[in-house]
Amino acid sequence: QVQLVESGGGLVQAGGSLRLSCAASGRTFSTYAMGWFRQAPGKEREFVAQIRWRGSSIYYGDSVKGRFTISRDNAKNTVYLQMNSLKPEDTAVYYCAASLRLGFLKKEDYDNWGQGTQVTVSS
Repeated sequence: QVQLVESGGGLVQAGGSLRLSCAASGRTFSTYAMGWFRQAPGKEREFVAQIRWRGSSIYYGDSVKGRFTISRDNAKNTVYLQMNSLKPEDTAVYYCAASLRLGFLKKEDYDNWGQGTQVTVSS
């Protein structure tokens, strides 16, 4: 089990950037694949990105490819989401999640979740 705490959300203008962080507790952090999801009001939770435990495999949702970058620092038990060229449609609560499973797209593939951090992009 890992406990996850997100930070770095806020209000930004369209075209701007934010970097989200997710700090994990637990000595086995490096064995988990780490993902980011987001959920806008009235919508389903959407896959954003995942990085495997060594960082050797990275996956992105189609809507963020080329704009968002996921990375991790296992020494700091932290995963990051660098978000550039933000759009109003990126507005959502962003969640960090940890997985020991092979899948990555579905929220059911993840076992542990943070509480979320709000990102609001103004036009």
